Amino acid sequence: MNIWVLLCGINAALAVGMGAYGWHSLGDTPDIRDVFMMGSQYQMWHAFALLGVGLLIDKGPSRSLIIAGSFFQAGIILFAGTLYSFGGLMTIPVTGAAPVGGGLLMFGWLILGIQGAKHLKK
Repeated sequence: MNIWVLLCGINAALAVGMGAYGWHSLGDTPDIRDVFMMGSQYQMWHAFALLGVGLLIDKGPSRSLIIAGSFFQAGIILFAGTLYSFGGLMTIPVTGAAPVGGGLLMFGWLILGIQGAKHLKK
C-alpha cells in the first residue's frame, strides 16, 4: 500500500466535500465563502502533490520524498484547516498556523522539484 496515494484520495475527497459545503452552505457573503473555498482549492492542489510523491516513491523510495509528502500533508492540515475554520466559524484556532502551513507547502514543492532535477541528470 502506498500511503501517499491513499492520502491523495482522502484529501481530494475531502476537498470536494468541503468545496460543496462552502459553496452551498455559507450563504452569500463573498469574503467568508471565498476564504473557505480557497482552503478547498489548496487542499485539492496539494492532494495532487501527494499523488506525485506517491508515484515517484514507487519508482524508488527516498527520504526526501517522504519529507516532501509529510510537509504537504502537514501543510494541508495547517493552511487549509485554518482557512476552513476562519471561513466557516470565523475563528482562527491556532495563531500562525496558516503561514507555517503555507511554508510547509512551499518547502514540499521545493523538495519535490529538487528530486525531479536529480532525475534529469540520469
